[in-house]
Amino acid sequence: MAEADVELAANSLVAAGLQVERPPEDWLFKAYVAEDDSTAPAEEPALVDVLHRLGGVPVTKSLLDSSQEREVLGIRIPVLPPTPIMIAKLRSFSEHYCDFEQPLLAVRAVREQLDWAEIRKAVQNEPFAEAFLFLVERLGIIAPF
Repeated sequence: MAEADVELAANSLVAAGLQVERPPEDWLFKAYVAEDDSTAPAEEPALVDVLHRLGGVPVTKSLLDSSQEREVLGIRIPVLPPTPIMIAKLRSFSEHYCDFEQPLLAVRAVREQLDWAEIRKAVQNEPFAEAFLFLVERLGIIAPF
């Protein structure tokens, strides 16, 4: 969701009867159906994380416009291209979180679809992201720059 639309979206969800929570993280809010008598006690209420920042960068309308409709688990939904998603993932690495396992699997699966020059430029001077790029080059997953 575009960051400029966060308040409108949150207010619309509340008006539709959903509960909205704002966790300490400033890049998302949570929306869920409030529990009522019709919900079995063992059931968890449906919860949706609504993200409006990726890797600390506000989501913009132009980023959302770059999405393409795809079928995912039998439902057609807008899906962002892999390059901005990978940039956001690489920017999320820090001294508190630096697990390369899942991003390595993702890179192997979509390496031909990624714009490596754009990724390198976007994560320039971010040491954990640069370490990841060094690793994928040394493993032969991508060509050296």
